[in-house]
Amino acid sequence: MSEAVRKRAVNVEVTDAVEDYVKAIYSLQHGRDAPVSTSALAERLHVTAGSATGMVKKLARMELVRHVPYRGFVLTPLGRKLALEVLRHHRLLELYLAEAFDMPWDQVHAEAEALEHVLSEELEELIAVKLGNPTVDPHGDPIPTRDGVIEESETVPLADLEAGDTGVFVRVSDSDPEMLRYLAERSIRPGQKLAVREKQPFEGPLIVRIGRRDHALGGLLAQRMRISRQPGD
Repeated sequence: MSEAVRKRAVNVEVTDAVEDYVKAIYSLQHGRDAPVSTSALAERLHVTAGSATGMVKKLARMELVRHVPYRGFVLTPLGRKLALEVLRHHRLLELYLAEAFDMPWDQVHAEAEALEHVLSEELEELIAVKLGNPTVDPHGDPIPTRDGVIEESETVPLADLEAGDTGVFVRVSDSDPEMLRYLAERSIRPGQKLAVREKQPFEGPLIVRIGRRDHALGGLLAQRMRISRQPGD
């Protein structure tokens, strides 16, 4: 059975797979115009290199990506607009599920992954208004505006901080439920201030004061937690 084709605000007919691919490419570009390789895209989406290559050719025919000789491919302005529209759906849905149904933040990502494809523009607008036109989702990720504008604040990984540094925990990847549960069990959420009390050598954990407690945070978690630096007291 072929995938359902739908129209989006960008006025192109797309399928679930097309939306998944442009969203993945946007994430791999990190908001810049850095070319993405087929192998990186295949790894991101857990598909074969052949499948990724075939889809990229389709996206090029749809004028959603353009080839960069010897380097890979990037989203076109049309592709970027579609990716931001899908991201807006996804992040609004995550926030709605969290606030309306008290769904834990480690579960909303998987639900939003499915629902983002069937959300109409009319329902998207109703959800946005109901939530007060929010700017961030439960994980601290910025929600694109209906006009396709996204405000990315300057952040660094927690792992880059040194002893004595202070900042605010701004956002964390929503793709690892176990990581999110680990943070939730310790009442660690975006928006909290933190101070690095100690940094262990040889890529060891950081001892971080959040509220009145010290936490040992390191490894992949320290890479995924994004921090807005602040001057020390």
